[in-house]
Amino acid sequence: MKTFKEFAVPTLILFLICAVATSLLALTNSVTDPKIKELSAQTELAARKKVLAEAENFVQEADITLDGKVYECFKGVKGGRVSGYVFTTVAKGYGGDIKVMTGVDADGKVSGVEILEISETAGLGMNAKKPDFLSQYIGKSGEIFVSKDKPGENSIDALTGATISSRAVTGAVNNALRLFEAANNGIELLNDQGGAQ
Repeated sequence: MKTFKEFAVPTLILFLICAVATSLLALTNSVTDPKIKELSAQTELAARKKVLAEAENFVQEADITLDGKVYECFKGVKGGRVSGYVFTTVAKGYGGDIKVMTGVDADGKVSGVEILEISETAGLGMNAKKPDFLSQYIGKSGEIFVSKDKPGENSIDALTGATISSRAVTGAVNNALRLFEAANNGIELLNDQGGAQ
């Protein structure tokens, strides 16, 4: 049978190791967290400038509620005039959530789309990040549809073998267009069904 000393010494050593490791992790977090937040803010600003190139500055507006979810709204401004709005929306893809930033110009047309986060199948759904796919959204307004054959005036051509990913990105862009209507009209949109489309 172990004595108290044989039991207590290893326990105390393990406790001290855990306390030192926890302190070091907390210190590392306190040093890196502000830098990570600053880098994230710079990345988002660069993405906003990419999806709404017409804007010189971006002003954060009041949050907008859509389908029971709250979204940030950034107004793009150039020379004291509103150039459009930028919204970040999320839709469920094949491999998980797809986070999409969409610029909508003052006329309610998509000015740019940028994928911020995606974890779809390599060679299929990951092709949603390619400029030739994302450029299909530019200039479209209202509700955009996904086509497997030939896209029409307000539809985009689905990625080969990745219809779910195509629909997810399109759903995120459609939500941004709905958010534009809310921002443009200064109203709060609510959907009885709840949940993003």
